[in-house]
Amino acid sequence: MMRQAWVDKGEALAVVQQCALAGVSRATLHAQQKPKPVDESDLLLGRLIDEEYTRHPFYGTRRMVVFLKTAGHTVNRKRVQRLMREMGLAGMAPGPNTSRAHPEHKVYPYLLRGVAVVRPNQVWSTDITYIRLARGFAYLVAIIDWYSRRVLGWRISNSMDASFCVDCLEEAIRAHGKPEIFNSDQGSQFTSAAFTGVLKREEITISMDGRGRAFDNIFVERLWRNVKHEDVYLYGYATMGELMIGLAKYFAFYNGERPHQSLGNKTPEVVYRTAMGGGAMILDKYPRAVGEPPAPLRSTGGSSTAETRSGAEITTKGFIAFFWGKFWQFYRIGSIQVMIFNRRYSSSRMPYARFWMARILLLKPSTNPNATLFSGLQ
Repeated sequence: MMRQAWVDKGEALAVVQQCALAGVSRATLHAQQKPKPVDESDLLLGRLIDEEYTRHPFYGTRRMVVFLKTAGHTVNRKRVQRLMREMGLAGMAPGPNTSRAHPEHKVYPYLLRGVAVVRPNQVWSTDITYIRLARGFAYLVAIIDWYSRRVLGWRISNSMDASFCVDCLEEAIRAHGKPEIFNSDQGSQFTSAAFTGVLKREEITISMDGRGRAFDNIFVERLWRNVKHEDVYLYGYATMGELMIGLAKYFAFYNGERPHQSLGNKTPEVVYRTAMGGGAMILDKYPRAVGEPPAPLRSTGGSSTAETRSGAEITTKGFIAFFWGKFWQFYRIGSIQVMIFNRRYSSSRMPYARFWMARILLLKPSTNPNATLFSGLQ
């Protein structure tokens, strides 16, 4: 590219001689000057993708292919990837993991399954989510009252330390008192000594979600959906300052103006203040019978159903499974080796190849040296 810039058509020296001196091919020089033709179909597909992305910013290339197909345009995924890359579009995929546990922190059991929440400040809950900015991520923590769905406190930070979570908890307790039960996930921020220390100091019962059970904290998960789809995705905040101002306006709207269908179209502020019209419960889909002991956990050393089976039964089934797996392993490997062997050496040169390969690999041994191993390899 640098040598091509040496060639100047306005010079007295001919272009042929300039290309020879610069060591540049004339075909390459003229090819760079040809305007790239505009593909009308790319323009049409780009417009459709841009319109659909505006409506559904979480659509990636796979869903865009399906959308274009329903619109009457059959294109492959690579073309959609190229068009979205040229337009700077990307589906809003999950971001950093915000629920990483610390191996040395204590994890508390979940206490809210099947418990009816019938009054404000009975159960509070918290969680962390990420918000994509122009450069990097911001992390948002919020505390919500289960009975009224009211957001009692929130904080943003550019790091995942526990300090901004503790500040949010302290502010909520100062402004609204303390709950009877406080629920969170098993993230290291909420299992840290600084966070649980505040709860123990206030004599608040601690509850934590089970691993991989998003429905244990479904009310905060629904809050994140509302925050992102009703505010963050619409305005596309670029800086922490813009995000702080925007979230302050949204949470004021969420608590005081936005009606909730689950609250009888009342606002969380009204339900929290009057203690009427709210409520929550996480249903227990598999309740235990009266008097039935809980299922023992492996970590506690309790005996499980599998451990009560006889040793002979386990040994027999394990031996059969092991033998069957090894048989198919050698069968598949042997089949491939025989195919390669027969492709490399014809039967005229080595008439006993298939017989000895079968005997060595225990595939289909035969006393007839001229017997064929597979009819498909004839």
